[in-house]
Amino acid sequence: MSRRQHDVCRFLLFQHFGKQTSVVGRYLLQRSSCSLPLISSETSIEPEQVKKILCILIQQNIVTFEQHKRGYIEYSIKEEEILNRLRIPKYIYCAKTLYGDAAELLLEEVLQRGQVQMSKVIQIVMQRFNEALETSGKTKISESFVSEKFSSLVKTHFLQRCLDPVKSESSKVVGLEAGVEEETLYTLPDLSRKRKRSPEGGPPAKRPKSEDENQMDSDDGIFWRVNCERFHQHFRDQAIVQAISSKIDRNAGEVLRAILRASEVKTASMATATTPLSVTEIFNALPKDLMTRSLLETYLSLICDDSTNFLSRVGDSGGGMYSISIYEALTQLAKAHIESVVQERFGSKCLRIFRVLLLKKHLEQKQIEDFVMISAKEAKDLLYTLFSENFVTTTEISKTPDHAPSRTYYLFTVNIQQVASLVLDRCYKALYNAMLKKEAEVTEHRRLLDKQERMEAIAASVEDANQREEILMTITPSEQEQINKVRCTIRMLDQSELQISEGIFILERYLLYFKLRQKDKS
Repeated sequence: MSRRQHDVCRFLLFQHFGKQTSVVGRYLLQRSSCSLPLISSETSIEPEQVKKILCILIQQNIVTFEQHKRGYIEYSIKEEEILNRLRIPKYIYCAKTLYGDAAELLLEEVLQRGQVQMSKVIQIVMQRFNEALETSGKTKISESFVSEKFSSLVKTHFLQRCLDPVKSESSKVVGLEAGVEEETLYTLPDLSRKRKRSPEGGPPAKRPKSEDENQMDSDDGIFWRVNCERFHQHFRDQAIVQAISSKIDRNAGEVLRAILRASEVKTASMATATTPLSVTEIFNALPKDLMTRSLLETYLSLICDDSTNFLSRVGDSGGGMYSISIYEALTQLAKAHIESVVQERFGSKCLRIFRVLLLKKHLEQKQIEDFVMISAKEAKDLLYTLFSENFVTTTEISKTPDHAPSRTYYLFTVNIQQVASLVLDRCYKALYNAMLKKEAEVTEHRRLLDKQERMEAIAASVEDANQREEILMTITPSEQEQINKVRCTIRMLDQSELQISEGIFILERYLLYFKLRQKDKS
């Protein structure tokens, strides 16, 4: 993990959990794993406080633990879980889009608590939902309705069980259960039945318990968490569909969406290509009355012939077998992001040079001048600008063993993996700067922002329109102008963070799938 990513991780820990947690997190980020006494001594935080911080981070799935061979417990931090907190608003919005408001509240509660029991989160969400409906005068919802939404999130793997700690013979927690089958992570408990509470491990009762008090929910000890990887797969698929819709049309996007959905249960979660599907299977997966079979075949041929190479025909049985190359799709999306960076930083002529090198792979300087149709002097300046910024690299091919410059060919090329890593690092730097700027703006003008919030809250509680206007007038025009300016700046920085996060997601997915493909080849 790069230094820029560490900066973002520390800032997110500070924003979400406070200063002391960010100090502990920073130390854990610098060390692979360490014990509680070492964390306490190195961070100068009391052991009891470190225990509380570690408990919170474990509850939020950020810190994991295991027993060292010498017997003590070691703690380590998961950087990707911290960075996933950047996408929490997208997770919640996705749940709302797919399953409605109840699913939105369910996911929000699970994300806030980190790990939670199904019965408890259903009760909390039902209470919150009904309070809001009661205020608006609408009919209340039942527990079965919220339970159904929870089941939908589990069945589609957006929620999964937390692994249970296992105990050694000495009854010390030594880590997390290994070798758990995937189906077990998505098995729902039966909340319709109760089971008797075990008398072990609890204090003796001071009074006789009734039969109801001596019962507990059948999901006792079963905790659930958000499966971030499943959301990432959904975002990846959405990006692919959106890209082909922009390139061809909406129907082409629906064809790819149908292929992705139909192959979802047949394809491994991190496979570089989907399982091949026949035309009949794709046609059955499409929404009814969207298109005829002959039109579907036309769209499949059109997408296969497109330069994006998202879809390929891999067989002839069943009218033709088609597969989406996830790796190729992410490569094209990553190239599009990198090209936009080149255009914004260096201009359209540099973008032309960059695209020619992507297309032709290896070219000499004279060949680049001819292909791009730019004067020799200008092409040389632009090319070496890209070279100095590491967007372009060179390969030397010598005619003689001595590698004399006069007898050596210098071929320019683009190493897309290297450039993607470079742009990703700069994206994290830009994200960190945007976060710092927003924090500075809020801190500097906190008094004004708090004053406006107080006045708006007081005005909202007043029924008389004249009194409400008088209360709001306590904010002077100059203060209101300053507040509007600050809010505009914060809104702009928020939009910047969202756009940068989208770029980070595409580049990280591409680099991840590149590594997976290299591993498959080896």
